[in-house]
Amino acid sequence: MNRARTASLMVLMFFTILVSQSAYASLTVFQTYTGNVALSSDGFGSTTDNGTISADVPVGATVLNAYLYSATYDVYNEGVTQSATLNGTPVAFGPPVLNTATCCNLTSARADVTSIIAPTINGGPGGVYNFTIAETSIEDFNHGTDGEALVVVYTLPSLPVATVAILDGFSASGGDSASISFANPLDPTDPGFFAQMGIGDSFSCCDQESTILVNGNTLTTHAGNNDDSADGIVNNGNLITVCSFDDPTSPSLPSYDQDHECYDLAPFITAGDTLIALNTNNPSNDDNIFLETFYVSGLASVCDTPDCAPPSEAPEPGVLFLLGSGIVVLWVSSRLLRQRSA
Repeated sequence: MNRARTASLMVLMFFTILVSQSAYASLTVFQTYTGNVALSSDGFGSTTDNGTISADVPVGATVLNAYLYSATYDVYNEGVTQSATLNGTPVAFGPPVLNTATCCNLTSARADVTSIIAPTINGGPGGVYNFTIAETSIEDFNHGTDGEALVVVYTLPSLPVATVAILDGFSASGGDSASISFANPLDPTDPGFFAQMGIGDSFSCCDQESTILVNGNTLTTHAGNNDDSADGIVNNGNLITVCSFDDPTSPSLPSYDQDHECYDLAPFITAGDTLIALNTNNPSNDDNIFLETFYVSGLASVCDTPDCAPPSEAPEPGVLFLLGSGIVVLWVSSRLLRQRSA
């Protein structure tokens, strides 16, 4: 990788850190990325506690971050710590987040697995990368882990400028709001325009379902099910569905079986709009949307509130200063390395 590309990548990663947020509660913005970026997501669930979870990343791409989520039921009050191994490496999850609105002590937890994922993908052949996953068996609780979700965010210079956002936490009883704001009016008929949404949902099956609204219009009333079970049957311990890279996009107003938790938001956008307003709700309070991802063309602001302020065309002065400081650090580091090698 040449120096210019390395510097650009490090500045992008620096900017990502500046705009990310660390809150972790009811579907709260966790990370936002802007630049030549995209993401891959996948899910896994099985009562055997062992299987494969994957990422689809093109050749030449560089992983910015990778996160593994684990979703459980009925073990929150038992002092059980969520754990797993990914490609044989133990994964340390953060504290479990309890969905206080639902039955069954539904929880989710997040782990940063960049150090496990990046060495395999960076410099790799591109395409689908498979990683072994092994859940820690929770005895006496009928396999209290429903499954996992893997989200990989990457950058590639040939990609269009886009915004990727990750929201995580749990489904609030009164519904969760999110919004995506743009500096310029949108044209959903533009060939380069895209606006995609994905969710991860656990403890869902058998007509347990959630509703998603886009700009006040119903996108689906059937989000849920256990699409990512590797068992081929419905059972506690495999009830998870995640918008996966190989899933078809769900049609508008899909049936339960047609809903694969991957959505195209463009049909709900009118030319001239500058805001995409979203709402998720689980009327039956018996499953848990623990993850939302967004991938939209251009520069956007993503918020966990109904009204998101539009982004600036350029970073704020403070951000520019910090970015400049980062570039200076890179330049000084480069000079020192050259002097040492002289």
